[in-house]
Amino acid sequence: MNKRNKAVIDPEMRDFEDALLRSMDQAKKGEYAAVHTPEQIVARRGRPVGSVKADAKQAVKLRFDPDVLAALRSTGRGWQTRVNEVMREWVKTHAKNN
Repeated sequence: MNKRNKAVIDPEMRDFEDALLRSMDQAKKGEYAAVHTPEQIVARRGRPVGSVKADAKQAVKLRFDPDVLAALRSTGRGWQTRVNEVMREWVKTHAKNN
């Protein structure tokens, strides 16, 4: 689908594309760099320094049966946090004493 057809289907898309192209042109001309120093530009990339806690949660891949996963997700937002809490309680009650 070409640009003209998009504008007919959604007139707001044309406005968005024009604004995006203008901002890209400004970046090519260095207008963004003229407003910000190289240090400011670099400092804005990525996570802020110190934003990751030392004891941050770790992403893992678990495999659940489809019915179990559906039941967990059906409890709504925060289901992963609730699973973490349940697992923490299980570990406390089932941990082997060394």
